[in-house]
Amino acid sequence: MGRPSRAPQRRAELVAVARRAVVERGVLNLRLRDIAEGAGMSSGSVLYYFPTLVDLLQEVQREAVERFCADREQAASARSDPRARLLAMIRSGLPSGPEDELCVLLYELGTIARRDPAYAARHIALFERQVRIYAGILEAGVATGVFELTAEALTVARNLVTLEDGYGLHLTLAVPVMDTGTAESLILSYARTATRCDLEELS
Repeated sequence: MGRPSRAPQRRAELVAVARRAVVERGVLNLRLRDIAEGAGMSSGSVLYYFPTLVDLLQEVQREAVERFCADREQAASARSDPRARLLAMIRSGLPSGPEDELCVLLYELGTIARRDPAYAARHIALFERQVRIYAGILEAGVATGVFELTAEALTVARNLVTLEDGYGLHLTLAVPVMDTGTAESLILSYARTATRCDLEELS
């Protein structure tokens, strides 16, 4: 019997190295050589597992999107009250600051989406997946009588995700223009208006 292939393990190691490199160097300054040096490999060896740097970064993006969304889904599903679920979603969507690795990674990789359709498609999928989570919470709140929406659930959900994206970008700047608590309060202000529900008592 032959030895089991180490390819999955090596690929996972390269994804981890690339993830750290993107956060530390930024995606626009990243070179294949940076990944190779970080992994203790030659550039040719890296290309054995990923034909191009683009292919490697696509896997980094896929993993980051899945981890971010899974964390948010878990945070929301841990509660039964739609109000508590909405609050948990808002809190789980904001970066803690410039050192928040996962959020910084997603913002960095998002810059490629302006030019690459494959990256753009995954970025759109990230947005839409979060919108669906929010919409489900909002619809449950309407069904149980705790929310009275000022617009369609899908519209409110899209606005909430867009607010998170905008404020989150500011939170990850080298010099943040606000802190996470302020951003959360601003999003909650919109959520209270959009749901006609006082969420402060759950804070």
